[in-house]
Amino acid sequence: YSFMKKCQMCNEIPLKRQVRYVLPEEKQRGSVIGNVARDLGLKVAELNARRARVVAEGTRLLCELDTASGNLLINQRIDREELCAQATVCILQYQLLLEDPLQAFSIVLDIADINDNSPVFAAGEIKLDLVESTVLGRRFPLEKQLCGDVTPCSFTFEILLEKPMELHPVTIEVLDVNDNAPTFQNSDLDFEISESAALGSRFVLESADDADVGQNGLHSYILTPNDNFILKQHVNPDGSKYAEMVLQKPLDREEQSRLSLKLLAVDGGNPQKSGTVNIDVNILDANDNAPVFNQSVYKTAVIENAPKGTHVITVNASDIDSGSHGQVTYSFSKSKAGIADMFGIDSVTGRIYVTSEIDFEKDKKIEFYVEAKDQGGMTDSSKIEIDIIDVNDNAPVINVMSFTSPLSEDSPAGTTIGIINVKDLDSGENGKLRCTIEKNVPFKIKFNVRNYYALITDATLDRETLSEFNITVIASDAGSPPLLTKKTLNLKVSDVNDNAPVFSYNHYSGFIVENNSPGVSIFNVNAKDPDENQNARVSYILEQGEIGGSPIFEYVSVNAEDGVISAVRSFDYEQIKELIFVVKAQDGGSPPLSSNVTVKILIQDQNDNPPQVLYPVQTGGSVVAEMVPRSADVGYLVTKVVAVDVDSGQNAWLSYKLQKATDRALFEVGLQNGEIRTIRQVNDKDAIKQRLTVIVEDNGQPSRSATVIVNVAVADSFPEVLSEFTDLIHDKEYNDNLTFYLVLALAVVSFLFITCVVVIISVKIYRWRQSRILYQSNLPVIPYYPPRYSDTLGTGTLQHVYNYEVCRTTDSRKSDCKFGRAGSQNVLIMDPSSTGTMQRIQSEKSILDEPDSPLENGIFVKIRVSIKKGKKKKKNLLFHSNKNNAPSLLSQHPHGLIVFFLFVFFFCFTLLCDLILSFAH
Repeated sequence: YSFMKKCQMCNEIPLKRQVRYVLPEEKQRGSVIGNVARDLGLKVAELNARRARVVAEGTRLLCELDTASGNLLINQRIDREELCAQATVCILQYQLLLEDPLQAFSIVLDIADINDNSPVFAAGEIKLDLVESTVLGRRFPLEKQLCGDVTPCSFTFEILLEKPMELHPVTIEVLDVNDNAPTFQNSDLDFEISESAALGSRFVLESADDADVGQNGLHSYILTPNDNFILKQHVNPDGSKYAEMVLQKPLDREEQSRLSLKLLAVDGGNPQKSGTVNIDVNILDANDNAPVFNQSVYKTAVIENAPKGTHVITVNASDIDSGSHGQVTYSFSKSKAGIADMFGIDSVTGRIYVTSEIDFEKDKKIEFYVEAKDQGGMTDSSKIEIDIIDVNDNAPVINVMSFTSPLSEDSPAGTTIGIINVKDLDSGENGKLRCTIEKNVPFKIKFNVRNYYALITDATLDRETLSEFNITVIASDAGSPPLLTKKTLNLKVSDVNDNAPVFSYNHYSGFIVENNSPGVSIFNVNAKDPDENQNARVSYILEQGEIGGSPIFEYVSVNAEDGVISAVRSFDYEQIKELIFVVKAQDGGSPPLSSNVTVKILIQDQNDNPPQVLYPVQTGGSVVAEMVPRSADVGYLVTKVVAVDVDSGQNAWLSYKLQKATDRALFEVGLQNGEIRTIRQVNDKDAIKQRLTVIVEDNGQPSRSATVIVNVAVADSFPEVLSEFTDLIHDKEYNDNLTFYLVLALAVVSFLFITCVVVIISVKIYRWRQSRILYQSNLPVIPYYPPRYSDTLGTGTLQHVYNYEVCRTTDSRKSDCKFGRAGSQNVLIMDPSSTGTMQRIQSEKSILDEPDSPLENGIFVKIRVSIKKGKKKKKNLLFHSNKNNAPSLLSQHPHGLIVFFLFVFFFCFTLLCDLILSFAH
């Protein structure tokens, strides 16, 4: 037998695993009971990680776990007699708990007894009174505590004799006789047992005591016969016996409320002795009768949307139990959720009423259970069936399943544009539906199946008439009063190119004044297309055509965007009076549509043509003269001036006036007809040659005119007239020569001017290039001195002034030039009338020598030209230049050059004109 051992096969506790340790009592604190980790197959590291701990089950915790080593240690004193008294087996049960995952292991400690207590007598001494006549073999019972139930019961003492002194041990064994009957501590046993006690219920009876031992001790118990209980006897480990009443038949307080029984305890002696005890069983009323409804199913009806508090039905249940067990309370069963929100029930009276809104569409019939419960917890239930009566409280609901928008305007009648579903949550008549649409729209609604309706077109659509529709669908039920719902659908009509552009007018007429500027706008045509977007985008096109054999586009053009008609060229009324052409307006659809309009443009006359004289004919080679006899009377028709004007209207109305006449008192001209008549009698004093200048004017604004010279010869014979008109031919030739010379002079002067300008520009460019080359080169600059270099002022490189003498004669093409010496005089006088020598005018010296004179800083050349033929005319030209080198200074001032050459140009032109006039004279 070891100090501590482990039981390997123990199955008393149904846990995952179990370990059992046997240890003696009274071990020191801290002693090791066993290594739990090793015995359970756990790792020591797991104990800390999984928070291992020992838990007691209803007893004191006498041990502790060392998680560092896995040992189970004693932490308190263990006394078996204190823990288990005189029980044969002393067992302590603990559990070892681990987390993550949660596990439980059973630990059983079997406490072994050690001989740490000696026998103890209740009294310090036992006194026996013996009669001296006591027969041999008589037994004397000692204190029960002396031996208790220990058999045999003996005690030992010593007999001391003196003289001589002797000591003799004496052992006395006490033998039991059946001198005690079994006795109960109480004469009556009272039990209160509920009639609802379950079969097999055990009721422990009081144990009888019998002072005898062995065969004479208590042997058995006997219960008087009854229908409800039987007796079962048991033996304790110490050998004592006890009895239990076991209920084998249910009790019913309503049949028998009280039972009287007797328990008889008998011993095994001879003669046999017994003891009895009365058992009174008071049967308590148990809640063995559940409440019972008077109807298993309650049926009723309630209208939906009934107001709160509306009475629905009253239920009733009864319980035959008495007292509190017969008091019944009512409640809803928990079998269906939400009932308590809709209905309420009076727990005492069973009245059911409405507590919230009831909706037929959610629940057409409501079924639930009502529970009746007494105070003992017994229940009964009854089914409640409530039919909900529908009212017309739901308007129809319109759902658009599909809808086509926009819809092409060329869709045929009967085209489906939408599918509509109409629902009504009500039932019966309240759920019967009727679906219509408002009138005055080209649509209709057609029933299909299962509350589905088709919205279709009832006629062809025209976007130009109405581009969108608001279709109102009306759904109504058959309830009383009926409920209806409206839903408006917006349908847009998409455009197709079904309309050609339309001009604002059937034809267009416009006016333009002749001699217009090319590109001028005349007016614009306008066409509108009732279509939209690209289909309404109008382009204007000029149709092919000809006017006077020429294509129309050579006369006018049309802007494709805005239809503005513009003149391509300048018109002449005298050539063309009107333009008639066709303009086409075409939209951008596919295929495009178009329309045409005729455009007529009238050319308005402008007074751009002077009158043309048809008679008398003006010829350059001969002179025509009208002859008037000297005998002509007043009003004699000399001739008639005939003129026409190609303009029209008032621009062609002509009037005739006498502008000049040799003798205004002799002739007059008719204002309207141009007839030249005498206004007095011709006499001999009148000159033969009469020259009349007649002006012909039109009526335009401004007016234009033409003149005609009418030569009239006042004579009676032709030879007389011929001699007078010879000088007239000579004057005509003179005029022709003069015109020729003037044109020639203008051409020569222009040529000279252009040549000079080109030369100056070339010299300027050349000098600029030379300066750029010198500036960009890195060569040293070496001054160059001309042969006649003299520095008269100490700073210049050339002489300040050079005098040029030019001699020219008017009848010679030769010219001589000589260079004069340098001097302070800056004026040269050129006199072409001299013999070719240049004389210096001393009279101007004072002006030139003045320091503040404007001539000090320049060179003046004065040229006097005299041409003698008929009359003498003098032309003087004064030219002023800077004091420095003239070409370089002029080149720095190009504007001065231009002014200079313009001056030279006009001077030369004037000079040539004088020459021509001189030759002419």
